[in-house]
Amino acid sequence: MIGRLSQLKKLPKVCQFKLTVLALSVSCLYAAPLKQLDTVHITQTIESQYGERAGKRIRAWFKILDEAKDLQDSDKILLVNNFFNLFHFVDDIKLWGMKNYWATPMEFIGVSGGDCEDFSIAKYFTLLQLGVSEDKLRITMVKATSVNQYHMVLAYYETPGAIPLVLDNLDKQIKPATQRTDLVPVYSFNGRQLWLNKEKGRGVLAGSSSKLAKWNDLKHRLGVERLNQPKIKLE
Repeated sequence: MIGRLSQLKKLPKVCQFKLTVLALSVSCLYAAPLKQLDTVHITQTIESQYGERAGKRIRAWFKILDEAKDLQDSDKILLVNNFFNLFHFVDDIKLWGMKNYWATPMEFIGVSGGDCEDFSIAKYFTLLQLGVSEDKLRITMVKATSVNQYHMVLAYYETPGAIPLVLDNLDKQIKPATQRTDLVPVYSFNGRQLWLNKEKGRGVLAGSSSKLAKWNDLKHRLGVERLNQPKIKLE
């Protein structure tokens, strides 16, 4: 697996995602949804760190969590995909002053933008918070053939053998993977497992997601106690 993935390093990257993370070993993140969130503390912290408009965004996010919790999964993924796709796409080096920075959902909401992995991570955690099973979600690394670059999307599997639906910030319409002929899956993961994708389906189990280096850093920064400040303001 590592040999095959290392060959792909020659391609340019749409969101500065480094494939070398697959060769590193750091503890995985098990992303279980939180049962209760301190809405007042989170809102006040986001507003104090990122400004009044960020406070409005976090309130809108909480409204989604409240109003969508009893919806069907199909409605949840549509609502969450549409909400985050309103945010700005910005490269890490420009926004954070570093390459391949994985922003937490709170940072992403706070600054109102990020790159492809930030969109996918925010959608992933929000859907978990809404009660969507982790087994149905895969953060997926793909090659976007239209631009010959790496890209990250979130895939939703209604059933274990189903063709996944793709939640993307480039093509904002949710489509089955079979209709996304511009995306070639490389690998996918959630908080538990890692899959090597050979087709547009589920892929072959390749072990624990602990092989992904960025999850550990992200885990320690979840919440609002370790928020980073961007190098530029998007609003």
